[in-house]
Amino acid sequence: MNLINVNHLTLGYEHQKVIQDLSFTVEKGDFITIIGANGSGKSTLVKGLLGLIKPMQGDIQYHIDTKQIGYMPQETKIDATFPASVEEIVLSGTLNRLGHRPFYGKKERKLADDSLALLDILDLKKKSFADLSGGQRQKVLLSRALSATRELLILDEPSNNLDFSSREEFYKIIHRLNKEEGITILMITHDLDMHAIAGNKIIAFEDQEIFVGKIEDYRRKMHESL
Repeated sequence: MNLINVNHLTLGYEHQKVIQDLSFTVEKGDFITIIGANGSGKSTLVKGLLGLIKPMQGDIQYHIDTKQIGYMPQETKIDATFPASVEEIVLSGTLNRLGHRPFYGKKERKLADDSLALLDILDLKKKSFADLSGGQRQKVLLSRALSATRELLILDEPSNNLDFSSREEFYKIIHRLNKEEGITILMITHDLDMHAIAGNKIIAFEDQEIFVGKIEDYRRKMHESL
């Protein structure tokens, strides 16, 4: 089942093209890793998928309610000193479900609790986000994204600022959500180790071209270029 079809997509800013003629499909259950140098187009692609910028050419076809797309930004883009509890942070992921209601209800609070429990951090619920470690903060931000959806997650360099142990644990969680919970994942990463490029598909921004295909084909291509 296709969730998103990207057709000959060109994205950019003020007439300057960043990504040109990109096509790929996001299928249910995919784990797609997105890699490339800074400024290569990774974040631009995410902005396009989230509807934050419009295509200059081509189109993006959604076969999923766009409200069912959960987004986890880089932890560096979150104010770690913001005086909010873990519960408040995770509940904010359910905002799209409120409609015209001004307050969270029982369903939203249960969904937030379920998201925390899924990552085994329900005990952090009442703690201040500012008091958490880097690894704990990433789990909280992932829980917030899970509160928005159990369908499709877009993760923007989730291992930033994590030590080796925390990074390993975080990747195990991501793979479990994909394999056991059936959540489709698109993940931007700057890591190029075996864990970071694990999955079934890859989009690699390389100089003047973009590789789109299976992980094993990309590994073979990189091996042959050595």
